[in-house]
Amino acid sequence: MSEIILETSDLSKNLGALLAVSGASLQFKRGEVHAILGPNGAGKTTLINLLPGDLKPSGGSIRFRDEEITGLPPNRISQAGIGRSYQKTNIFPHFTCFENCWLAAQSRRSSSMRFFRAARRLKDVEARTRRALDLCGLMARSETVASAMSYGEQRQLEIGMMLATEPELLLLDEPLAGMGTEESQQVIELLRRLSENHTLILIEHDMNAVFAIADRLTVMVNGAVLETGTVDQIRNSPAVQEAYPGVDESEEAA
Repeated sequence: MSEIILETSDLSKNLGALLAVSGASLQFKRGEVHAILGPNGAGKTTLINLLPGDLKPSGGSIRFRDEEITGLPPNRISQAGIGRSYQKTNIFPHFTCFENCWLAAQSRRSSSMRFFRAARRLKDVEARTRRALDLCGLMARSETVASAMSYGEQRQLEIGMMLATEPELLLLDEPLAGMGTEESQQVIELLRRLSENHTLILIEHDMNAVFAIADRLTVMVNGAVLETGTVDQIRNSPAVQEAYPGVDESEEAA
């Protein structure tokens, strides 16, 4: 089995007259936490939108587990084993935690639209749902309506919904956005646990969190990849420091 789980080759995306991603060639290794950094407008979110099929590339290719996935629709890519969370919480607020995760787990079945069968008779779907709730730390809140939970718990639930699809690779777009210190620490610990059995690719502006959990970093500027390396390599890179002032000043989270 290749150590490279996801690879992009000369990946590009035009948004009107703007070249939002320009010739990005990257390799993401199995079992690593790989963070994508860069100032606003660097192309980070566009890149992470290309990987699960939310945007179609203007050029280049994407390979997942040595299979070409360029241009496939998001549902096919999800079923292949890539999960995705978004900057804005993407849950069903009037459903319970269990119901939210059950709907996500159901999407992995080839017959996902057969709603006439009783949900809890689908043993494999229920098992995925309970595993996801356990992994994201919300088993005790399984019957709580999502809208009644704190913002941090709702972000955990979104991660739980992603886990219910049983992905091998997790794409996380600013998972700590809008959180206070205590909630951020809880999600950081959740990401640490998930990294034991999953590959994580994340965008995050909290440098302390990034340096605490990432194995490798990619820095983007003006749509292009500037440099990829370990945390120490990126922190000590003159090119990165010039393009992204302050990246060398963050200290690891306690």
